[in-house]
Amino acid sequence: RRITIMRSALARATPVVTTHVKRTTTTTTHRRRSVAVRASKGNAVSSGYAAALVDACKSGGVLEQVHADMETLDAYVKANAAVAGFLANPTMAVEKKKDILAKLGKEAGFHAFTSNFLNLLVDKKRENQLETIIAEFETLFCEATDTQVATVTSAVKLENEQQFMIAKKLQEMTGAKNIKLKPEVDESLLGGFVVQYGKDGSGFIDMSVKGQVDSLANSFN
Repeated sequence: RRITIMRSALARATPVVTTHVKRTTTTTTHRRRSVAVRASKGNAVSSGYAAALVDACKSGGVLEQVHADMETLDAYVKANAAVAGFLANPTMAVEKKKDILAKLGKEAGFHAFTSNFLNLLVDKKRENQLETIIAEFETLFCEATDTQVATVTSAVKLENEQQFMIAKKLQEMTGAKNIKLKPEVDESLLGGFVVQYGKDGSGFIDMSVKGQVDSLANSFN
């Protein structure tokens, strides 16, 4: 059994567009549908590439190694917006993109499967979907390895031992073979922590001071 602690997690927000003119609303709605269709197709493509990589890694017995590479790559791209922009730029030469990825792979010690896959994405002009593909790969990896992902939000940064105890308890509760924690800090909790886990974050444990105060306040209503 394995317990993994992630060092950071990213929150994404979806912008909301409001229109006031009827004709503009119709046009905006049409554009939204077009964007939604493109996004759906993009997700399908990303899922296809991610699934193919998982299958290849399983056959080659290198799923764990490639997963580690993907986590490294994901962290690097998120920390270096210029690199992400460079890879997504369609005007940049293919060889230059491959050269950047090769240098990164050499420095990080990527497995040959990972390097070959990245070159394939560039050849197929799918490098602009790299982050989405990595996210899909992560989901499929967790399914393949019976890994339960949980977000632990605390008022202050938790010590490794505290995180380990939380992960161990989740393991007992869910029966998952592996637990992967994503620690976050939210000072508004005042103290303690909350845990979200399961599909779509349906599992929720509130051990925060704020949660206790809210519960007490509700009992008087």
